[in-house]
Amino acid sequence: MVVPIALTSSAPVTYDITIDTLPGLTFDRKVAIVTNPTVSPLHLDYVLERIDAPHIEVIEVPDGEEYKTLETVEGILERLFEARFDRKSLLIALGGGVIGDMTGFAASVYQRGIGFVQIPTTLLSQVDASVGGKTGVNNAWGKNLIGAFYQPEAVYIDPHFLGTLPKREFAAGVAEVVKMAVMFDAEFFRFLQTHDLRTPEAIREMIRRSVTLKADVVNQDEKEAGIRAVLNYGHTFGHVVENETDYTTYLHGEAVAIGMVMANELAQRLGLLSVEEAEAIQDVLAANGLPTTYQVVDVEGFYEHFFLDKKSNRGAITFILPGGRIGTHVVRNDLDPQAVKDALAVFGGGQ
Repeated sequence: MVVPIALTSSAPVTYDITIDTLPGLTFDRKVAIVTNPTVSPLHLDYVLERIDAPHIEVIEVPDGEEYKTLETVEGILERLFEARFDRKSLLIALGGGVIGDMTGFAASVYQRGIGFVQIPTTLLSQVDASVGGKTGVNNAWGKNLIGAFYQPEAVYIDPHFLGTLPKREFAAGVAEVVKMAVMFDAEFFRFLQTHDLRTPEAIREMIRRSVTLKADVVNQDEKEAGIRAVLNYGHTFGHVVENETDYTTYLHGEAVAIGMVMANELAQRLGLLSVEEAEAIQDVLAANGLPTTYQVVDVEGFYEHFFLDKKSNRGAITFILPGGRIGTHVVRNDLDPQAVKDALAVFGGGQ
């Protein structure tokens, strides 16, 4: 299956997202595969067998969100300079969302931009992170605050990689799938409620539907000026959770799951979501091994963290919430701060 991306908002950009067994790939330029020591022993040989290029460099970076930094990207760039890569060379991101984000960012800045290809190996990166051209790194101020919109030349999604994925990593990907279903597709959400999501058939269907939904959104709004912001459901809260825990306690998808539960609490208080639907969303998350609780120690401190997020604008925080029922959404940047703090207080912040 091929899902096309066709961006026309700025300079026209087109590329394909291929969902199938990784095909043979032939390049007439230098190639560097960026991966990590977790993915490399599992999948590097599988990929190398399918790549033909005059020179292949393998660059391993440390595994983990805490290493998604400018320092790590600088290490990638140094390796490229040492190997005399030029503006016609190519990077391949082989790994999860962290690898994809850093590789794409490195590609965007190396000699003012070289090509890159995404080969995502986690469910989260296959259904979400590899699609749409968001790249970047974290810093002390927050998540992905340094980065660029930079589209890949191609994305190859091979479900084969998921066979070695730990349960926790798989669940983190399910969180992003739930996000898209709640925001855009009630029928898809019912599918998630009624199927064992670890079966090969369900996995392929999750990938197909999620990629199709995200591609449609990205084609409409490449740089998050409108509808693409809806994909941040759960992220406004989740990014604070990640920052408060130094990116070492929760996987990104786990933090997003917590963030969706928090967003749903706020939506209920605003009359946008029924208790029954909020419970249905929480049940799907919990049934797939995702955390749905978090201890907010300091409501004021948590709230202030929102202003460091990219989604704050001119002193207003943008909240993405269900829009009255599952499958719909609203974007709100006019909320009374006390309403948000009251929702946070439910999570243990001293009401």
